Parts: sequence; C-alpha cells; structure tokens
Amino acid sequence: MNKKMLIYKVICTIVIIAAAILLLTGVFNKKDSMYHLADRSKIGPLTKEDVSYRTVAAPTQTLKDGTIGAEAWKEIYPYITQTMYANADNAEIVSYLEQDPYLVQIYEGYGFAKDYGSARGHAYTLEDVHETKRPHATANCLTCKTPSFTKMVQDQGVGVYTKDFEEVYNEILANGEVISCYTCHGNDAGSKGALRVTHTYVNKALGENVSTIDPATLSCGQCHIEYYFTNVDSDGDGSPDNEAMMPYHSVEEMTPEAILAYYDGIAGKDGEPGFYDWIQEATGTKMLKAQHPEMETYLQSVHAQNGLSCADCHMAIEMQEDGTVNHSHELVSPLASQTILSTCVQCHGSTNMVEKVRRIQDTITARETVIGNKLAAFKNDFADALSAGNLSEQKIATLHKLHREAQWFFDFCYVENSEGAHNSALANHCLDVAEEKITEGMALLGEG
Repeated sequence: MNKKMLIYKVICTIVIIAAAILLLTGVFNKKDSMYHLADRSKIGPLTKEDVSYRTVAAPTQTLKDGTIGAEAWKEIYPYITQTMYANADNAEIVSYLEQDPYLVQIYEGYGFAKDYGSARGHAYTLEDVHETKRPHATANCLTCKTPSFTKMVQDQGVGVYTKDFEEVYNEILANGEVISCYTCHGNDAGSKGALRVTHTYVNKALGENVSTIDPATLSCGQCHIEYYFTNVDSDGDGSPDNEAMMPYHSVEEMTPEAILAYYDGIAGKDGEPGFYDWIQEATGTKMLKAQHPEMETYLQSVHAQNGLSCADCHMAIEMQEDGTVNHSHELVSPLASQTILSTCVQCHGSTNMVEKVRRIQDTITARETVIGNKLAAFKNDFADALSAGNLSEQKIATLHKLHREAQWFFDFCYVENSEGAHNSALANHCLDVAEEKITEGMALLGEG
C-alpha cells in the first residue's frame, strides 16, 4: 500500500467517524434525530417523537355536565394533571389601566375602561370573569372560561349564549370546572392524547380549513383568538344570538387588514354596514375592541411557517423517573423554562434567547406607550372639535374612519399577550399603521 492510499483511507475513516458523531448530536437532522430514550438526556432535548402516548379506556366517572373532569383522569395521567394544576401558581394580576392610564381614554364608554387586568392561570378563569367590573348580562362571556359552557352549547345550541349570566355561572359551579382536559381533548384524552375541536364556532368559521392548522396550535387557538358575538337572529325570537364567532374562514384571512374588512362588511347593532362593539360617546366613533389575537398573530410568523406549534414553546417535554415522557401541562413562558429554551439552540445556536426576546418586548412596549398616548390625544382633540361644532359632515365621517382604524390596529398589537414575541414584524406593522392614521387624523383636525 503506497503512502497516498494510506493517507486517503485515514482521511475517509476520520470523515465517517465525524459524520456519525454529528448525526448523533443532531447537527444534520436537528430535532428529528432519534436516540434511544434512556440515553436522550445525555445527548439532547426531548422532542415530540419521544412523548409516551397511551391508548386507555376513558373513566366512567363524569361531572354532572357530562364532561370527564381532571380528577377522573388523575390516576391514569398523574404527571399531566399535576402539572395542569400547577397553573394555579400563575396568580398575579397587573392592572393595565394603572400601568397604561391612556387606556381609560381610548376605551371610554366601554367595559375595559372600568377594569382591565392581565391574564393569569387557567385555574382562575371562572373567578376572574365573575369578579370583573365589566358588565355581563348574558352567559356569552363564559364562552372560553370553562368546558362546562362548551358542553352546554354542544348539547343545547346557541340559545345558551343569551341565558342569564348568573344563572349559568351558578349552574357551572355546581356541575363543572374551570378550563380542563375536556377543553382540548373532549372526553377522548385516552386515545393517545388526541386533540379535539370542542368549540362549535371554530368548525362553523373554519369549516374544512380546520385541518390546515396544527392541532397543537388550534387547541389553544379555540380561545386565544380574536372573536365577536354575532348579531344574527337564527331562531326568530327578535333578539341576536350573541354566538361567539371567528371573523375569518382561513389562515390567509387572519391578518388585521382582512379581519377589519370582515367587520366593515357585516351589519352592526343598528343594522347598518360596519360591525362595532360600542359607540364611543365623546366622538361618536363606532369602535372595535380586539380580544387577544394570539393564534392569528402567531400563524403569520416565521416560527409557525417553520412548523412550530403553541405546545412546542409553552409546554415543556419532560421525562419522569419511570422513563415516561409527556408534555407538561403547566403553560409557561418559554423564557421561564430551561427545558424549552434548550430547544431553541437548534436554530438560534448560542444566541441568548432571553435577552433577544426581552429586547423585542421592551421595544414593542415602548412603542405602544408612545402611540397609545397619541391615540388618546387624537380622541380627545376629536371630541373637542366636535363639541366646538366646526367640523363638516364629510370631515367627521373621515375622522370616524381614521379613528376606528387607528384604534383597531393599535389594539390588535396591544391586547396580543406576547408583547411582540410571537411576531415582532406584525406588531411593528400594526403600530406603524395606527401611528400613520393618527397622524393623518390630527392633520385633518389641524385644518380647522
């Protein structure tokens, strides 16, 4: 064997060994690398492929409302129920009205000017909706607060939405529970953790397009969305159904522009074109109140386009002592979970993700403060000009449109709970559009 051939064989051997090492450490095929479960903790983070899905018979014990509650699943899924109950640790409420006083001005005449606090753990959904100072005469406000209400709509139809709030609330307290297993799994959690669309309005709005959204995102997106209550009178009793509904039919229609066009195209409470949540007394503007468009915002993002779901970033995959692997059902910020942060390195490498995300959030929050105060000033100047009586009807109509749209785009960003982390490009776009419309409106007011 000559010297050149020997060197060639040595090099080939080194390349093969190096390739094998890289393959095992996931450099070539990233999160899809498959390892023996027992060795995984030494090599890299667990992935969805490792989760121990089980097929078991559903417990026969049900709550009075017909749902199988968490306590009934506890023996079968002890880790999952234990981590789900840990959501009660997320108990803090921040008053947004105290934090951002300009909100009182821009929400003037609507319930959010009276009480608007940060969301907290699912364990408090019923308590918080009952104790809020925002008025709620009918039961539609319970839509996403408990699977018991979801089951009532399934069983009794849309008439449930217009029932008396206190009556339905007390019935749920006696017969049901807060957000729980049924919300995302129906009574079928024993079928390998199958995810189910339990809210009827999701299927009505999306139809066949339900299948285009990752179930691990849509299960959260049943509630973490923009929605409205319909003005349709389907039973002919002379009053609207107040049914919860999504203002789109596909992912492509989930942009703030498309949703605004949807609302502009349907009738409001007065029967005229242009849906609105309330008419602001000081300005007469028919206002829209965005809810919490997390799913819509996220589905337009780079992470969603690369196949990540809500569960990937908010439900850590962990191994128990017996080797069983499950998604934690304690819903957390990925910044607070080293387990979840460890999965970011596959694309972000050595980037300090906590610093990166905090920088995005600080930037968006600072812009919200500036533009929110501009919006409040625009509203107040508009109200003063109306009181002075020196605006033409045409100018008033133009200002109403600018005001409605400026607040819509601002609100779409402000009420989305990630402060820009889900989609910083969209957050900045919404704030840009809001600022442009405020500037245009202020210039129009300045013309006298």
